[in-house]
Amino acid sequence: MKTLRPNRRTALLALMAAAGAATTGPAAAQEYPSKPLKIIAPFPAGTGPDANTREIAAELAKVLGQSVVVENKPGASTTIGMAAGAAAAPDGYTLVMGSTTSMSVVPHLYNKVPYRHDKDFVPISVVGLLNTALTANVGVKENTAKELIARLKTNPDAVVAGTQGVGSYSHLAGEWFAAGAGLKMRFIPYATTSPYTDLIGGQVQVIFDALPAAIGNVRAGKLKILALTGKARHPKFPDVPTFAEAGITNYSPTAWIGLFAPAGTPKPVVDKLADAMQKAASQNPALIEKWQSYGGELKAMTPEAFAAFLKEDNALWGQAISRAGIKLD
Repeated sequence: MKTLRPNRRTALLALMAAAGAATTGPAAAQEYPSKPLKIIAPFPAGTGPDANTREIAAELAKVLGQSVVVENKPGASTTIGMAAGAAAAPDGYTLVMGSTTSMSVVPHLYNKVPYRHDKDFVPISVVGLLNTALTANVGVKENTAKELIARLKTNPDAVVAGTQGVGSYSHLAGEWFAAGAGLKMRFIPYATTSPYTDLIGGQVQVIFDALPAAIGNVRAGKLKILALTGKARHPKFPDVPTFAEAGITNYSPTAWIGLFAPAGTPKPVVDKLADAMQKAASQNPALIEKWQSYGGELKAMTPEAFAAFLKEDNALWGQAISRAGIKLD
């Protein structure tokens, strides 16, 4: 038998490997998933985003026919969990739940981030969107953002906004509002305690935050909503005007969570997960109603649509953070 020369042998082996990949790739995708999946949640256990992650994991398990477990890896503004997700094997069995903070805020707040938000992940689908609310103590005499803006323009110290810390979602959403309204506002950071206790007590008068944290006290009559983000009034809050109605047409901070796979995950696997998310987000009426009840929307997107959403969201938060001049390292 004639011996192949090294260059011919190398070429033949490469050709055989490519042929093998072409035949086993689709077969592997068809068999996927053949074992349980894991979603890394970069949030503390028991928080709202953690609960949301567990809810959608249960729905995905129904669709995929495999258990989907959630592993909490909180800390360092979600960067610990996101870095673990980026380093996971790109086989579709370890996913990570990204968020506004991890993908649109942290990259602009810190010079050193242990993952590349735009290169280390493959977008699968958004999971849900939460509108941002301007929530006030019931003692605040204004009932709309438009009325509050009018008072702040004549008396900038009239109200104080509580935040969950410098550079937090509630702080940056407040700075974004102030810039859009042409105002200067006072912000009080609560780095280790919740600002909502003092908001109810009146020590601070307003907060800019996703609505779930306040909705129970709103329904109990202890807080009130002056405005919500969105192109139109939310169907569950028809009496609450939008920020656009107050004249701030470029105000659109959105709290979202979304599912990502490590970069390099095969496209057929990503597509299968994206299809599963479409079903998972639409099959449970009670869960859909729950998201709507606190001003949000349980929603799925195609990977392409989610990628476009991410690019726009990151740019908007980058502009807001740059205008506020905030840098945390």
